[in-house]
Amino acid sequence: MTPKVEFQFDFGSPNAYLAEVAIPGIEQRTGVKFEYVPVLLGGIYKATGNMSPFDSLRGIKNKPEYQALETQRFIRRHKVTKFRTNPFFPVNTLMLMRCAVAAQFEGMFEPYFRAAYHHMWEEPKKMDDPEVFRSAFVSSSIDIDRIAKRAQEDDVKKRLIELTTDAVNRGAFGSPTFFVGKEMFFGKDQLRDVEESIVEQSGGAASKAR
Repeated sequence: MTPKVEFQFDFGSPNAYLAEVAIPGIEQRTGVKFEYVPVLLGGIYKATGNMSPFDSLRGIKNKPEYQALETQRFIRRHKVTKFRTNPFFPVNTLMLMRCAVAAQFEGMFEPYFRAAYHHMWEEPKKMDDPEVFRSAFVSSSIDIDRIAKRAQEDDVKKRLIELTTDAVNRGAFGSPTFFVGKEMFFGKDQLRDVEESIVEQSGGAASKAR
């Protein structure tokens, strides 16, 4: 039986961007499609008392440097070529994430998702600036006015809150978070375990994880 596999993401997380690069390979090897679930990372932090590595690692000797080393190892392992550090980080992602939900409602998610990641982590911009936000998506041929208008409607706002609250209730405390059935995994470095769990929960139906 094929498990439900979720990728809970916020565009503001560079680790979620890096993790997503590896998802197509896992899907190809296992035959299982990931469900992309928008969550508001700021809301998760507030609900759990957590904070971003940008804040939690500040002033700690050696750990930030090691985290950067691990990131470079991940980038090499998965042959990530487009990632760039966003000089405006951290970015308020409320509008980005509401628009992600709106794009799902409007059947425009895939192009919106790709454009959002492009302008956050490939050609980085200050995506919490309304003018920069709109200009960026227009340059990617996204009907952002339609999506942004939809994002202001109550059902979209409510849905993002529901998804974020559900993530916390199920154990999430950051992004990226993965669920394979009921089993939770946190962070890009757990993707090998995610793949193994998919294979195990598929009862051998999925190909063996590499």
